[in-house]
Amino acid sequence: MAWTRTKRETPAHIMAPRIIMLLSVLALVLIGFVMIYSTSSVITLANADAPDAANPMADVLGQVRYAVAGLVLAAAIWKFLPCSVWRGPFVYVAWGLAAILLVATMFIGVGDEEWGARRWLVLGSASLQPSEFAKIVLVLVGARLFADLREGVLTFRAFFVQIFVLVLAPILLILAKQSDLGTAMICVMGILAVMWLGEVPARTMAVVAGLVVAVGVVGVVSEPYRMSRLMVFLNPWNDGEGGFGKGYQLIHSFYAIAGGGLFGVGLGNSHEKYLYLTQSDTDFIFAIIAEELGLAGALVVIALFALFLYAGMRIARSATDNFGTMVAGGLTIMIAFQAFLNIAMVVGWFPVVGKPLPFVSSGGSSLIATLAMVGLILSVSKEAAAPTIYERRRADLRVVRAASDTGHTTASARSGRGRAGANRR
Repeated sequence: MAWTRTKRETPAHIMAPRIIMLLSVLALVLIGFVMIYSTSSVITLANADAPDAANPMADVLGQVRYAVAGLVLAAAIWKFLPCSVWRGPFVYVAWGLAAILLVATMFIGVGDEEWGARRWLVLGSASLQPSEFAKIVLVLVGARLFADLREGVLTFRAFFVQIFVLVLAPILLILAKQSDLGTAMICVMGILAVMWLGEVPARTMAVVAGLVVAVGVVGVVSEPYRMSRLMVFLNPWNDGEGGFGKGYQLIHSFYAIAGGGLFGVGLGNSHEKYLYLTQSDTDFIFAIIAEELGLAGALVVIALFALFLYAGMRIARSATDNFGTMVAGGLTIMIAFQAFLNIAMVVGWFPVVGKPLPFVSSGGSSLIATLAMVGLILSVSKEAAAPTIYERRRADLRVVRAASDTGHTTASARSGRGRAGANRR
């Protein structure tokens, strides 16, 4: 009880990564607002038949609402949902909800047949992409299982059975039934990060990585449109239609980046956003950043993601237990990997996989889910800043000793006053 009345300052090695993470996330979200307005206003005005065609700010206002919802969710997770909660049965409740949504998407989901995607659930006037939230749950479940294995709670047999059912099966479902190679890759990277942070032997990780590569090759070869994407990535001008087929989007991404030069053509002055570069407010928003803000602006965005990665790994390293390390580090690496995957896709270093730039691209499910991950990472930081049992005991001893010293001083004073009175008499 005495400890609760003693205020403990958060150590600098815990507070500094929090501040860096919060500032980098805030900066990326604000950059997203500006760039979404720059791109989506043109798209909205071009769609004259759309209900909100008269309001060029419709998309950015929607993004602001999603950001507010995501920030509220992140703050609630950070302040009221400690990371240790996921060591209990609650993680399996979250997994069950995610599994239900993934299965529902398989049967009643909608998508873009041109790109072979079937990823969204339509809920009235809104849409939801369940895989964005499922990848969070997969990291939490993976961290829970690896922590239980390390502590001897699970046998090797039970561990492998649960890993297959609870982690690998949902990833295969996302890859096979939703045709979402990008999300499957991000989930796999998150699990590999959990394994690395969980100190899984290098040989085991090499075997797992080999199996993942084999499954990925089979997944690409088995789908003709994925193979065509791979070939287009190697030479977008040789897409069979003179650059006006599947290579068109990547070619115009190159045009946008090249046109930006060192300092860009100026905010709002992009040429490619005028319906030349499709998905300019979502998957290819980084190309518009490079065109309008130039290499300097693009490097600022990359630096912000690098700062986010640094802060997240610092938080993971300061976690009170290995489970917290796996959760914070796994989610941090997952977000950073998606960011650099998107950038590599836009600049032509990787095939187009259709994943947005975290915090920046337009999209409600992606923004809310990513901000929820930030809340989980900060919840690990909050537990690391909490006083340990040893600190509480030391504080209690100091209070008891101080009270004892005060009592002794008071008794001495009373004794002195008694002797003084006797002398006066």
